[in-house]
Amino acid sequence: MLIKIFGSAVFGVEATTITIEVNIDKGIGYHLVGLPDNAIKESSYRIAAALKNNGFSMPGKKITINMAPADLRKEGSAYDLPLAIGILAGSGQIKSDLVADYLIMGELSLDGSLQPIKGALPIAIKAKHEGFKGFFLPMQNAKEAAIVAGLDVYGVENLQEVIAFFDGKSSLEPLLIDTRAEFYKTIDCCENDFSDVKGQESIKRCMEIAAAGGHNIILVGPPGAGKTMLAKRLPGILPPMTLREALETTKIHSVAGKLKEVGLMNQRPFRSPHHTISNVALVGGGSYPQPGEISMAHNGVLFLDELPEFKREVLEVMRQPLEDREVTISRAKFTVTYPSSFMLVASMNPSPGGFFNDADAPVTSSPHEMQRYLNKISGPLLDRIDIHIEVTPVPFEKLSDERQSENSAQIRERVTKAREIQSNRFAEMESVNYNAQMGSKLIRDHCKLDTVSMQLVKTAMERLNLSARAYDRILKVSRTIADLEGSENIGPNHIGEAIQYRSLDREGWLG
Repeated sequence: MLIKIFGSAVFGVEATTITIEVNIDKGIGYHLVGLPDNAIKESSYRIAAALKNNGFSMPGKKITINMAPADLRKEGSAYDLPLAIGILAGSGQIKSDLVADYLIMGELSLDGSLQPIKGALPIAIKAKHEGFKGFFLPMQNAKEAAIVAGLDVYGVENLQEVIAFFDGKSSLEPLLIDTRAEFYKTIDCCENDFSDVKGQESIKRCMEIAAAGGHNIILVGPPGAGKTMLAKRLPGILPPMTLREALETTKIHSVAGKLKEVGLMNQRPFRSPHHTISNVALVGGGSYPQPGEISMAHNGVLFLDELPEFKREVLEVMRQPLEDREVTISRAKFTVTYPSSFMLVASMNPSPGGFFNDADAPVTSSPHEMQRYLNKISGPLLDRIDIHIEVTPVPFEKLSDERQSENSAQIRERVTKAREIQSNRFAEMESVNYNAQMGSKLIRDHCKLDTVSMQLVKTAMERLNLSARAYDRILKVSRTIADLEGSENIGPNHIGEAIQYRSLDREGWLG
């Protein structure tokens, strides 16, 4: 008897429907074809044990299973449940009338209970698009899949619940979630607030500008100056995510299997990988490609603490994603693309000893050692960072000041207004939402300078020996500063402030 069951495979952040054909005929044997990986080939042992422990059995006949399209590589243990249901339906142990109307995924334990899967959200989106009546999956993943309206999502604990449903012995209720209510629930600032930061007013100003325009920023200062503390508070002043951004971010975390029982993500992600991270872990990839840290930070913040301690080749692979805001991973038979539109926040010491720009601390490193330390970061990578700022230690008088400083909500209000100006400016552009995303043509259109401002930029370019990319960065940042002030035109004061934020480009920065 031939039975068709439907599962799904995830490539990148999109799903592809897999047709599982189960044919049971005379003879003995178990044949699984269609480019399954080892985890799928081993499923026969898990399925046999699960069926026996739930009062069923593997048919003692020739079982041939084809996973179509047969030229597409399938991987993972999430096909256990559809394979088990197909075998039961094909051997007549359960009714087969309804099985083709539903998409089924789940990993089986030996007792028949279900383990969570990866990529439930993109699979649910594909199931709705292709007209399936519903989607059976482990209970742990039900909340993220139920975000998709118009699809019956059944979260099940074990194999018995699925069998009972198809046999008509129980009526499962689909999980219903109001996506918009879920999105707006607890959509508030994170626990790290800028009111906790004493002093550092100029650095807070830089962080506000960076947040308002989506600019990458690097903080340079000695240990204990507050670089990490400031970076962790940046997500709290970013504008709230839109529903579209929330769905994009949730899809990536779903594919990576990082959602657990969380439904729709409504907080911007903050990722802070250790400096020992590998190329693949940072940008994504592997034999079966998975999203890396830069994609997990999509629509949020990627914080690289102690930037020079990262391996140079790891940092260099970020150059293309920083520019294109997506990362493409190519294999012999397929290519996947992950979005990676994130704000890069980096921090570093000014020298190996850490105290070069601290007037009260002795310089223990030679100029050669300091130059070698800074050379760990390539010029092209620094060119892609819009704002460079020096962070100095906070004096005791400000640390002990009990007066309340400005909180994140107040800063976020100004940032959100600036972003609204940019949204209106780029309303007709699909791929541009804020100033940091502007290309050369948009910079020429929206960053026009008067004579005084142009002369100021020219002088800076000549004295600091800036690259063309650094020139673009200055114009973008000055556009954001003007937006924060509500100014339609960029003035000399905006240009002057933006030039100050290219400290690592200055000749003689090391003295």
